[in-house]
Amino acid sequence: EDLDLKSYCVIVIKSTVPVGTTKKIKKIIESKISSQNFDVVSNPEFLREGSAINDFMRPDRVVIGTESEKSEKIMRELYRPLKLNETPIVSTTIETSEVIKYASNSFLATKIGFINQVADLCEAVGANIQDVAKAMGIDKRIGSKFLHAGPGYGGSCFPKDVKAFKATAKKFNIDFSILDAVNSSNENRPQMIVKKILDTRKFDSNSSIALLGLSFKPNTDDIRDSTSLKIAAILQKNNIKINCYDPVAMDNALKHNKTLNFFDSVYDACEGVNAIIIGTEWNEFRALNFTKIKEKIKEAIIFDLRNIYRSAELEELGFSYYGIGK
Repeated sequence: EDLDLKSYCVIVIKSTVPVGTTKKIKKIIESKISSQNFDVVSNPEFLREGSAINDFMRPDRVVIGTESEKSEKIMRELYRPLKLNETPIVSTTIETSEVIKYASNSFLATKIGFINQVADLCEAVGANIQDVAKAMGIDKRIGSKFLHAGPGYGGSCFPKDVKAFKATAKKFNIDFSILDAVNSSNENRPQMIVKKILDTRKFDSNSSIALLGLSFKPNTDDIRDSTSLKIAAILQKNNIKINCYDPVAMDNALKHNKTLNFFDSVYDACEGVNAIIIGTEWNEFRALNFTKIKEKIKEAIIFDLRNIYRSAELEELGFSYYGIGK
């Protein structure tokens, strides 16, 4: 049906969309109305799951992609109540705004993929990835964020955005092989993690492992592309029983994989298991009672995929400790 815009209107695209989408939307709207009294603006959001309100109120930057001074002025007025005195507002073209969002997420995914592969090298040569990452992060040209080695990135953004950015490049015959490497490294990482686990001891059909953390990151119940659930599925294919616990994501995980064993606490999940995996860095997991855990488990083996513990403190308690990149 035809739209009726009686007064000037700014239509804002907040979603992460392929380059060219905003202008396509504008053409569709133009075909539905007789008046041209509107503008379509690209204003991508940079919100993180678990901290969206804080990210909105205190953004690192605001990006506005527009074709008119009038719509740009309105967008600036829209953000004025937030008192973003120290926040840069980047006013640019629509296409540039769309690229900024994809380039930002793809670069962060690249940092994760890079530090994970450096972690693999650290394990091979006897270095410590946490010290490497700390020293790298002190360099202001690099920065410390997203330099935490682990089982790979997941969620609803990075996996799809890396692939979408690569697809856009391919459309214009641009060789974006670096993103192929990032995507491949991340998709292969759960299998590599499982190989490391299986190489430590012989697990059989009578073995069970406690998996602590199911969401793709802490402070959310989102399990989309969760590396924990991917690792669990691979272990199950090796006939290993998986006991699970997560503070908030178990309902979603149950819908995803009903063959996992779900428990109401860390300690119940650890009852009689042959090993423990920390898959998500929930704060709850940073202060576990390992003396209590040791009384419940069959074998004192822990795979800390988020490096939240020091090996020495757990080895003193009689655990065999395996981190990432150390």
